[in-house]
Amino acid sequence: MATKYSPLSFPVFSSLLLILLATISSRAEAIKVHGFSSIKEATVHDIQLAFKQNQLTSRKLVELYLKQITRLNPVLKGVLEVNPDALYQADKADHERKFKAPGSLSALHGIPILLKDNIATKDKLNTTAGSYALLGSVVPRDAGVVTKLRKAGAIILGKASLSEWSYWRSNAAPSGWNARGGQGKNPYTLGYPGGSSSGSAISVAANMAAVSIGTETDGSILSPSSKNLVVGIKPTVGLTSRAGVIPISQRQDSVGPICRTVADAVYVLDAIAGIDHNDNATIQTSRYIPKGGYAQFLNSDGLRGKRLGIVRAFYNFGNDTIISRTVEQHLKTLRQRGAILVDNLEIANIFRDVYSSSSEDTALSAEFKKYINAYLKELVSSPVRSLTDLIAFNKKNSKLERLDTYGQDLFITAEATNGFGNAEKAALKNLAKLTREGFVTLMTKNKLDALVTPRSDVSPILAIGGFPGVIVPAGFDSHKVPFGLCFGGLKGSEPKLIEIAYGFEQATKIRKPPTFKT
Repeated sequence: MATKYSPLSFPVFSSLLLILLATISSRAEAIKVHGFSSIKEATVHDIQLAFKQNQLTSRKLVELYLKQITRLNPVLKGVLEVNPDALYQADKADHERKFKAPGSLSALHGIPILLKDNIATKDKLNTTAGSYALLGSVVPRDAGVVTKLRKAGAIILGKASLSEWSYWRSNAAPSGWNARGGQGKNPYTLGYPGGSSSGSAISVAANMAAVSIGTETDGSILSPSSKNLVVGIKPTVGLTSRAGVIPISQRQDSVGPICRTVADAVYVLDAIAGIDHNDNATIQTSRYIPKGGYAQFLNSDGLRGKRLGIVRAFYNFGNDTIISRTVEQHLKTLRQRGAILVDNLEIANIFRDVYSSSSEDTALSAEFKKYINAYLKELVSSPVRSLTDLIAFNKKNSKLERLDTYGQDLFITAEATNGFGNAEKAALKNLAKLTREGFVTLMTKNKLDALVTPRSDVSPILAIGGFPGVIVPAGFDSHKVPFGLCFGGLKGSEPKLIEIAYGFEQATKIRKPPTFKT
């Protein structure tokens, strides 16, 4: 049985913690470890250099992150569990570093990483999607991406919080909330963090982890990355394995990195992309992976010559002149760095047909029932074995799961489906038509390398077509809420998107750590 850890495993602080949070950032900055200045904003490159120069060990690094989690997590609630074997894994990495040839280890070797709590690990950690219904369940094996991370030498630091069931239990629940962990908070505003990979974004933004992994069905990497001023890569569907991930839809689910820099996100993508025979989609999609991997596209001059599309329907900021001016300045920067902006483009009936259509929800409801039942049946042991069981569990434990407040309307809608009938087939056909006549036509007709949009509003378009997107910190709105600039492209366009995103990041360098001041 999996060892049970709850949010109460972390020290509980008094209300004075909120006052002290403003000073924590500076305290972390003062940490000195044999010449390694601080975990604050430390990149994978910084850490590996400190390893190489014997200024830092993986054990000490894990200890520093665990201290940061102890300090901040009682308020931010970005982490559900820490791995009791993290220090053992760190010692193993330190030992390997001593005896393996220089250059033989991956960029992620010895690096602590947090996994969203819908990604299975065959260890002492739980995999629950934030619900008590799966607490203590035992998975048959590591998720495909976890197998690749372990092979790369990464340290599994723990499980990140999330919007419960990846935001597919109830429309009434706020982003970042789950029964086990409570309400996750944006470290910049202490407000909502975006969902559903909320904890993955909160944790790296607040320097509680070096890097993290999230998942996206529609907006679940892009949205929290945008709102927490971090980088998120939502890969082409099938580029990374979904095997062992608590599912919503095999047609739309994707696993990707959430980090503080584009480079760190790319190092993670290099580690987790590729064939997994437990997810057949990875076999065909592996043709998109460039020889030599993705890190070669970290080109600071990557914007030059790129054709970037601007659909002004996404640039409506109401009376918020701050975000409007900031975005227009970024468009100017893109031009100055050599990008060709194709402005005032349109996607026909975009909001009526994509954003107001019920086709996506109709398809996802039937798919969720099919795939969650298959996932639950494969578990070695579990308190629940079907969606029917989940609904019954929630009713029986209504107070524990806050059913009285948030309900389970999405579960109930999914349970009422009966396979893929006429309605579901019509919905899938409509989604394919919208993709073909909308985004694909826009990109091909205008010969675009990427579509550029502020925030994560473009996520439904990328989601229904299985397209990739990279979001990069871009600034703050008038309410001091962070936002990102998103670059979306056709399937397999990650190399171009990485060049564009890295070029923009290096030209602007917007990312800065939170101060925890409201």
